[in-house]
Amino acid sequence: MNFASDNWAGAAPAVMSALTRHNSGYAPAYGTDPLTDSINQKFNDIFEREVAVFFVATGTAANALSLAAYSKPGGAIFCHRDSHINIDECNCPEFMTSGNKLVGIPGDEGKIAPETLNEAMSAFPDGVVHHGQVASVSISQASECGTVYSLDEIAAIKEIANSRSVPLHMDGARLANALVTLDCTPAEMTWKSGVDVLSFGATKNGCWCAEAAVFFDADAARSFEYFRKRGGHLFSKSRFVAAQFDGYFENDNWLATARHANDAATRLADGIRAAGGRTAWAVEANELFPILRRHQFDMLQSAGAKVYEWPAKDLSPEHAPAKDEVCFRMVTSFATQREDVEAFLNTLAGTL
Repeated sequence: MNFASDNWAGAAPAVMSALTRHNSGYAPAYGTDPLTDSINQKFNDIFEREVAVFFVATGTAANALSLAAYSKPGGAIFCHRDSHINIDECNCPEFMTSGNKLVGIPGDEGKIAPETLNEAMSAFPDGVVHHGQVASVSISQASECGTVYSLDEIAAIKEIANSRSVPLHMDGARLANALVTLDCTPAEMTWKSGVDVLSFGATKNGCWCAEAAVFFDADAARSFEYFRKRGGHLFSKSRFVAAQFDGYFENDNWLATARHANDAATRLADGIRAAGGRTAWAVEANELFPILRRHQFDMLQSAGAKVYEWPAKDLSPEHAPAKDEVCFRMVTSFATQREDVEAFLNTLAGTL
């Protein structure tokens, strides 16, 4: 019953097989090998256009370095106040952008509303040096609440960004999970909806250590290799990141693993509701945030369930946890088995 994090799972079999397959012989270093070239072309195919792809080791690096490419003196980066870049990255975006300020915006279900973004940006009027200048907008897909921006919602955010001539960044740590939920193409969810640069996450969905910054804006990508090198994320043995992506994309494994994780999360949510519980937010990817009575939560943990207690923010009083209730986070992955789900739900039934 390990639902602590998709980061706790190992690497998917297809990824490990690809690492072994590409381990023999010699290959040029620093991303000049044939396998890296082929994966770059695969990204072009996936996104239906030429893109600039830069491998990095972590999602934090992908986010911070992508935002650095658009940084400005006195720059302000707008994001949800609970976003990963604002809460969980140890000020790395501010450090890598040479001090650009993260402006956290409240929003229901972990998402930014266009009108709220517009209002927040109005506090940084163009040409007023005392206030700094608008630099970029960042959204998380899926959000930190496990919800997913629709294509229309992404386009609406981009319209506000366009009104100030700034780029839209997407933190895609759980990109594949959002993609299968929307049942659309990668192109439709990114550049066709207005995304300029994407942090393409693969580690949470079955890779070992494979993340990428994907630029749909060729001009911004021209100097990015220097940001990456300066940030310490240029791999010498790049082929091993490419190998992971090779196994990840092969036979659409990346979509299959995401679909498996999403389905497990949905089964958990349905079972929790059937047992009288509820979820703080809609379950739209592979994260869910159940609200149960405190004694049920304690008994589940005592029985071996690996979960994290979680703050239930921005909920109306009638939906917020009562004094004897607790909100907690559960995350499923490619490694989640039906037996894990059934064990959790059976244990929950024993707490009623």
